[in-house]
Amino acid sequence: MTQTLLLALDQGTTSTRAMVFTDTGQVLAQATRPLKQAYPADGWVEHDAEEILQAAIAVMREAVQSCGRPLSRIAALGITNQRETTVVWDKANGRPIYPAIVWQDRRTAGLCERLAAQGMEAEVSAVTGLLLDPYFSATKIAWILDQVPGARAAAKTEALLAGTIDAWLVWRLTGGRVHATDATNASRTLLLNLRSGDWSPEMADVFDVPLGLMPQVRDTAGDFGQMTAEILGVPLAIRAVVGDQQGALMGQGCVRAGQMKATYGTGCFMLLHTGEQPHISTSRLLTTVASRLDGRMSFALEGALFVAGAAIQWINEGLGVQGGPKAVEALATKARPDHGVILAPAFTGLGAPWWDAGARGAILGLTRDSGLPEICAAAYDACALQTRDLIEAMRKDAPEAFAGRAALKIDGGMASSVHFRRRLADLTGLGVQPSPTLEATAYGAALFAGIGAGVYASASDAVASVSESESLEPQLAPLARDATYSRWLEAIGRIRSG
Repeated sequence: MTQTLLLALDQGTTSTRAMVFTDTGQVLAQATRPLKQAYPADGWVEHDAEEILQAAIAVMREAVQSCGRPLSRIAALGITNQRETTVVWDKANGRPIYPAIVWQDRRTAGLCERLAAQGMEAEVSAVTGLLLDPYFSATKIAWILDQVPGARAAAKTEALLAGTIDAWLVWRLTGGRVHATDATNASRTLLLNLRSGDWSPEMADVFDVPLGLMPQVRDTAGDFGQMTAEILGVPLAIRAVVGDQQGALMGQGCVRAGQMKATYGTGCFMLLHTGEQPHISTSRLLTTVASRLDGRMSFALEGALFVAGAAIQWINEGLGVQGGPKAVEALATKARPDHGVILAPAFTGLGAPWWDAGARGAILGLTRDSGLPEICAAAYDACALQTRDLIEAMRKDAPEAFAGRAALKIDGGMASSVHFRRRLADLTGLGVQPSPTLEATAYGAALFAGIGAGVYASASDAVASVSESESLEPQLAPLARDATYSRWLEAIGRIRSG
């Protein structure tokens, strides 16, 4: 039987990847290009949008050429992307008027603080599900319009376009024929009304962003036009766009309320699917769109941790442990079981649910017989304990998701660590299911593209091809688990800035 193929373009913060999947989830080919980052000032992070485009074209060409199957077998392209990263470009020539401002960038912190001081955060959260933070796109767009000479005037005449990386790629890949985003990416801008599913004129006024610049908001799986024939030799339909974390949610098979996943890379993003009604968090989590299919939106609660794998990288680079993550893991397994060391890795502040930019890291509980093995073990535990912070916040916001036997599906680089998986289960009290593929984000984009192209009849049909690994159940006694978490909370209390 002839298999249908799906092409996924995964445009991330540090690299751009293309992957060719069969309709049953087999990976036939992939290609990757690294992505440079620029740091022109303290707290500023930028990308070259043209470099992103050229890398995207290059990896798609390489993956398609190396997959060994005719191009005619590829049903569609799905795009998944780093969210919040923002581009403003000239509508006439397609050129960016300023480098892409990356989601990590903090240059608009002052504006967010001023709006918060004016009492705007409650209204912003009620409409968008987000917090006032420079992480999101709206203040980045406003900054570019205010700082680039003539940009505000050009925006008033609709001579400019703006969007997140997905919209930029769709515009350029279709030869300027389609200016569109999907609801998952739109929900990360501070400009989307979660209930209407469209741009909010009220939020546009708050952030001073003309909505004439913004792309049309479309379904996650749907028609985003065709790539021009010059890219791959023939036109190829773009049938899905999805933010990277929502792509991973799909790639992990989480399409029903109560299912949750965590992606462990440099940081960690955890999403809990909450169904078709948005849960506006009272625990300082984010409410985001999980997908929009056939005009119907589903939602998720999201928590972001700034440091996960970065704690392991710090031990390699900062403490001089040679041999990469495997060397750190090997040392961690030699630690005394009752070592009591807590590493609070707030290198750049604390993410959800604390949102404390002024917090800084610390190692607590050191004794004379503490050494590198104990610090390495504490680094892995810190990732698990931060995850429990998110779980406890989600439990308050959506207790129904934890009423039965809950399991956490995980992907990303740290998911390959046997030691981390065990500690994650023990310290959170949840079953842990590692993804069969570490590339769940790209796979999710391929599945959405398959829905958009009619390869799958529905999201449930699409995720039927997502294989599940056996759940690793917690073994640590609840009293010991809670005692460790209490020490963690005490450490967090010591390092917070407020």
